[in-house]
Amino acid sequence: MTTPTNGAVRTTGRRRTRAALVIGAPLVMTVALFGAGIAARGTGELHVPAPGTTTVLRAAVFAALALHLGELAGARLAGAGRAPRSWALWAALGGAAASAGQIVLLAEVSDLDLTATYGTRDGGLLLAMANGFALAAGCVVLGRPGWAAGPLALVIGAEAMRAHPEPYTPEWGTALTVVHLTAASLWVGGLWYVLRTMWLRGGGRDVLARYARLAGWLYAALAVTGTCSTLRRLPAEVVFTTAYGRVLIVKLVLVAVASALAVSARRRLRRGGDATAPARTELAVLAGVVLVSAVLTVVPDPHWLSVHSALLR
Repeated sequence: MTTPTNGAVRTTGRRRTRAALVIGAPLVMTVALFGAGIAARGTGELHVPAPGTTTVLRAAVFAALALHLGELAGARLAGAGRAPRSWALWAALGGAAASAGQIVLLAEVSDLDLTATYGTRDGGLLLAMANGFALAAGCVVLGRPGWAAGPLALVIGAEAMRAHPEPYTPEWGTALTVVHLTAASLWVGGLWYVLRTMWLRGGGRDVLARYARLAGWLYAALAVTGTCSTLRRLPAEVVFTTAYGRVLIVKLVLVAVASALAVSARRRLRRGGDATAPARTELAVLAGVVLVSAVLTVVPDPHWLSVHSALLR
């Protein structure tokens, strides 16, 4: 009786997954291609070249980091037993391709050749990210997946430096982004790996419980670094009048929903119930957070608008 029941549950799960993909895929592409433009409508901010393509490439980088780092952490949380097929190699290769794609895009919009693009600040950092992902893929191929943590740290560091080009205390912005991006990648990617492990083993409440304990610390790190970064980059007077502020509000709403689902899952675990359903929904919402975060890195930095407005006064 147990086997047919599990089979029926798996079939239902596959149907729900397919339905979610059919419904979610058009929404994801719409947000990726047009999200930055929609958010900037009516703000008077400068147009960002190729915002849709840039968003897609940056979302791919964030997803690659989450999948790879999440697998490294998730494998430890899962302990002994059957393990899902590794996605680390494909994640690293995808991240390298997305980083290289941003270099090509930067060369096109800047009207530079690739050699000259490498010499720019953004081009050099993107090259470092592409090489970091390539090294991580090499670690996987050599049968040393744990060594990939080093190259992935290089990727995170380069991304943090690229995301904070401002001349005012850039070291603080870089440090906050390093912690924030690492914690976010472990939260999203770790949950994805844990749910895959539970699906493969037909259970695994203990695995989800271990992840929930780690997720609590990750959430604290995200809350602190996210708040500090927001206070540094988003003046209160332009929260609703800039694309950055509008996108950030959407991100905060999604994070709040994901947090509520995480709390629900933890309560079910403590009561001995099945926490799989809220955890799966949490993962779907977190995927939306990753996409919106990519949009957030594409829209203009609101600090400059605030400074310009102050000078005009």
